Amino acid sequence: MFSNQTYTRRRNSLIPSIPTGIMLFLGNEESPMNYADNTYHFRQDSSFLYYFGLNTPSLAAIIDIDENRTILFGDELTIDLIVWMGTQPSLREKAHATGITDVRPLSALSDYLRSAQLKNRTIHFLSPYRPENQIKLFKLLGINPDEQPKHTSTQMIRAVVEQRAIKEDQEVMEIEKAANVTVEMHRTAMRFAQPGMRESDIAAMVASVALASNGNLSFPIIATINGQTLHNHNHSNIIKDGDLFLLDAGAETVMGYAGDMSSTFPVGKSFTSRQKDIYQVALDAHTTAVNALKPGVAFRDIHMLACKTIAQGMKDLGLMRGNVDNAVEAGAHAMFFPCGLGHMMGLDVHDMENLGEVYVGYEGKPKSTLFGIKSLRLARPLKPGFVLTIEPGIYFIPALIDLWKGEKRHAEFLNYDKLEEYRNFGGLRNEEDFLITENGHRLLGDPLAKTIEDVENERTFTSKRTLFQQSIH
Repeated sequence: MFSNQTYTRRRNSLIPSIPTGIMLFLGNEESPMNYADNTYHFRQDSSFLYYFGLNTPSLAAIIDIDENRTILFGDELTIDLIVWMGTQPSLREKAHATGITDVRPLSALSDYLRSAQLKNRTIHFLSPYRPENQIKLFKLLGINPDEQPKHTSTQMIRAVVEQRAIKEDQEVMEIEKAANVTVEMHRTAMRFAQPGMRESDIAAMVASVALASNGNLSFPIIATINGQTLHNHNHSNIIKDGDLFLLDAGAETVMGYAGDMSSTFPVGKSFTSRQKDIYQVALDAHTTAVNALKPGVAFRDIHMLACKTIAQGMKDLGLMRGNVDNAVEAGAHAMFFPCGLGHMMGLDVHDMENLGEVYVGYEGKPKSTLFGIKSLRLARPLKPGFVLTIEPGIYFIPALIDLWKGEKRHAEFLNYDKLEEYRNFGGLRNEEDFLITENGHRLLGDPLAKTIEDVENERTFTSKRTLFQQSIH
């Protein structure tokens, strides 16, 4: 945890954004995998962590703006729970660590809120994303789960988003810890992946790095030779020389802060000529986007720069044609880059996404509905303190090729005959984490091998070490 002054200051900074009423924060519960005592790894709600710091299940808290009080609701451990979980600080001791002196039983929350409702006081709450919290809100406030989205507090959402979006120095330090562990996860994959391994072998090695850091994974690992499937969590394939291997993985620190990086490397010691061509186009888009990062620039504009770089590269390779600006404006580039350039990052790997992309990434403005652009999670002007990813990629998706070719969609910009030669290419991307500074940007974590030469040198080192290991057995 940070200091109790940190959490007190955060709560005090939030209060002026809401003129009156009660702010209700629901913590998360344990979530069973297949029966009550066999649970998934517990993860506290990130906004609850941000304002109250307690990574403990079955808690709730309110900030009563009108009464000028903050109350933590929860129950002390029973002896039965202590037998299974061990002795822990009392709830009052935990509350003291987060700057709260008013602690009440969880059962008292219902009476407090019912009394407020009888006085027609406004109760603000954030968008619930877990079914158990939807049920809690139904029991506490009488709001049907289907009706809860329209009852969430836009004022509270906007206030929380704007506060959490600007990372404090101590948060940046935590994110950088996560980023450095994440770098080691990717280096491990680059150094140990060999033809004949299963994707799951590499995923297991990568996961072990995160766990050994006393942290966890910030999201399920993507470790695949089928990089054209953007969120591919199948790890069953045997990898072979000539394959491209895409790893998208990140670490989460014990305090809940995330890292998120992607790397692409050849399973053999070097890229093929065709792989080099496509890889370099994606790397050029990555470099172009990174160089444009600075306060005041709209992230949507940086995304469009990356799109145009990819479109120009595809045109140079004969896969696109016509005017590049017109092609990108029409959305033809999305054949190769159907997703967004990056997203905010912090206590969530896609920071605050549960509060709504329209608020986090668009300041409440509507999103585009154009294929490709509609998947852009961040578009707003950048501010110092933002932490975000840059992750352009190039993907050859057979189903998308067939659909658009059958429709003759963007035929003036796409060379479908040439595309057929690449339909089984797969996909690739590089991803890094950046802090927006007062004057520009800063890479978080040590740099990964990204250039073709650096990646191949990493793979050559691996091959030599493997031969040495074989010689001594």
